[in-house]
Amino acid sequence: MHELADVIGHFLPSIQSSQKLPAHKLRALDALLKCRTPYMGGHVEVCGDCGQVRVAHNSCRNRHCPKCGAIDKEKRVVAREADLLEVKYFHVVFTVPDKLNKLFLVNQQQMYNLLFSVAWDVLSDFGKDKKWIGGRIGATAILHTWGQKLNYHPHLHMIVPAGALMGNGAWKHSRKRGKYLFKVDMLSNAFRGKFVARARGLLAAREIMGTMPTGLYEKPWVVYAKQPFGGPKQVVGYLGRYTHRTAISNDRILNVTQEKVTFCWRDYANKYARQVTTMEGHDFLDLFCQHILPPGYTRIRHYGFLSSASKRISLATIRKSLGIKHIGADTPPKPWQQTVFERMGIQPGICKCCGGAMLIVEVIPDQLHKQTRAPPEKLLDQTAYKSTF
Repeated sequence: MHELADVIGHFLPSIQSSQKLPAHKLRALDALLKCRTPYMGGHVEVCGDCGQVRVAHNSCRNRHCPKCGAIDKEKRVVAREADLLEVKYFHVVFTVPDKLNKLFLVNQQQMYNLLFSVAWDVLSDFGKDKKWIGGRIGATAILHTWGQKLNYHPHLHMIVPAGALMGNGAWKHSRKRGKYLFKVDMLSNAFRGKFVARARGLLAAREIMGTMPTGLYEKPWVVYAKQPFGGPKQVVGYLGRYTHRTAISNDRILNVTQEKVTFCWRDYANKYARQVTTMEGHDFLDLFCQHILPPGYTRIRHYGFLSSASKRISLATIRKSLGIKHIGADTPPKPWQQTVFERMGIQPGICKCCGGAMLIVEVIPDQLHKQTRAPPEKLLDQTAYKSTF
């Protein structure tokens, strides 16, 4: 099996010889290269029943790593379930023309912030308009910067409940009982106008570097509103697929040689047909590096009545208006081991051979500090087991 780490190990030297990567990108690539290797340290666990031994190396926990974050993702999805309402949800996508790619690449943090800000302002303004709903809407926005072929393609996925919280505390469904949100071509025109005007303002104030490309009004900008989700369960499935996705997964990398990388992708223009592409390895890695976010950048944001500052009170008000009791409020959270088993089919701390309890008998120090890192979360309550080692 080929991995992104193989690509980094083969082609990072050639990338470095031709260009100087920023320090935060080098740190990310170094973490991905060393993830789950002896360099990271780890632990040794032994089954208390059959004696099966397993060596587990630590993960890098970098958000760009295709090997990391599966368990954390499931935990966060469970946490977001508590915010779901028994209403319809829309999936709205805001995309900018590729003519703006250079401006984005040179000013990533500022332009990503602008994309978030303008997209939310447009949606919020439409929600406040009595022509559509006339209240305060909410949204969760997820930044993606890639296309299927790993090309640079900044866009926002937004999950929008089909309705608004009114000033009197009542919930009002969007048109046709939540089956219709906003008119897409009007969203597109408003998005284009606000984005171009604000980008020009940033350039005039010298808050970003570069020049505004011409021809931005030649074609409509893409704002796509997919059909509403069937309900909260479909929203959870979407969150699991999209919110913590990386630019490319290891299972899409088919082959890595000394010169080239072969990977597969889905052609959305051709009914999602599977395609295979081979390119120079350093070109592939260069494409991947474009998707490494600025350090500390928040790529998942919540707005309106879903914002962290107001969601607790707002959601309680909406549920009261809908006459729905929030069951999750009185239900104690499940142990993370149970969540992982239910969603991923993995039983942490359980022997795959006999089903016995795996006991940690040794912690392996990492090679950088020659110190033992803190062991992972306790795999299970091992007080009932007695180690024989």
